[in-house]
Amino acid sequence: MPFDDTDGRPGRRASRNVLGGLLDACSTDPLTGFYRNGCCDTGPEDLGSHTVCVVMTAEFLAFSRAVGNDLSTPRPEFGFPGLRPGDRWCLCAPRWQEALEAGKAPGVVLRSTAAGALAWCALDDLKRLAVDAA
Repeated sequence: MPFDDTDGRPGRRASRNVLGGLLDACSTDPLTGFYRNGCCDTGPEDLGSHTVCVVMTAEFLAFSRAVGNDLSTPRPEFGFPGLRPGDRWCLCAPRWQEALEAGKAPGVVLRSTAAGALAWCALDDLKRLAVDAA
């Protein structure tokens, strides 16, 4: 289902994915996205560029924990359930690129990955690890 962030404000355009189409939602269970709207949309306040929709793997979760970002431990005080293999999540593009270089990158949902990810990641790399058809 395409995500449309136009929200009726003049001059606001719908978000685009890395393939040039409308950005699809990534996950509402668990609820993801910098704006916690289920979408990997981004804006100027998103300094981490949470733009890559991934499907979590045990290997990536272990890698992320080892580099200082434990995504598997629940943090109820922040409304964070902890992630498990198979969960979809809006990952920071620089972290995905780091994991790619380490051989630990999770699969990517291209239609739910925001075009902003291309500032950090090559489209060919994203496509190579795509879990949806390009």
